[in-house]
Amino acid sequence: MKIIGLTGQTGSGKSHVAFLLKDYGFYHIDADMVAKDAIAASDKVKAKLAATFGDVIFPDGTVNRKALAEAAFKDISTTEELNRIVDSAVMEKINEIIKEKEAEEYRGVIIDAIALFESGADKICDFTISVLAPEDIRLKRILKRDKISNEEAIKRIKAQKCQDFFTDKSDFIIRNYPPYDLKAELIPILKSI
Repeated sequence: MKIIGLTGQTGSGKSHVAFLLKDYGFYHIDADMVAKDAIAASDKVKAKLAATFGDVIFPDGTVNRKALAEAAFKDISTTEELNRIVDSAVMEKINEIIKEKEAEEYRGVIIDAIALFESGADKICDFTISVLAPEDIRLKRILKRDKISNEEAIKRIKAQKCQDFFTDKSDFIIRNYPPYDLKAELIPILKSI
């Protein structure tokens, strides 16, 4: 079973590519959702997050994702600190999911993770794909998707690695913006694996 690492900057369209890959027989692991579950299930992770970002992110004992995003996406160092705290719990759960899916009839598993390389998740992948889009397009997508202010969206963009980071580390690149056709970008990759 193939393990595909799927990454890219926020607003690039990773999830859209993941849903297309599901149509080709791949199981989708959304690392953000795994992280959400890992935080909820681990008092140790919660304690580290509260110590680092403040109790405001747990107003009622459960994580306030908006408050966590505001605290963690201020800049690259705070984003890296968030990743450092949750990565081991997330990777443990991802490995469990992969083992479960090996017994099922999937062509492979997609690990959809914005911090694929930073977390080390790329090391368990057969190959990696980065989804790219220009910053202005990503900004529009983030504003529409997350319903946040322009300032908050720009902070999230600036708190991430630059596009070259993704192109330099990936086995394949998918351009998810006009005039490129997403399926046309994906098909040669599928044929080569």
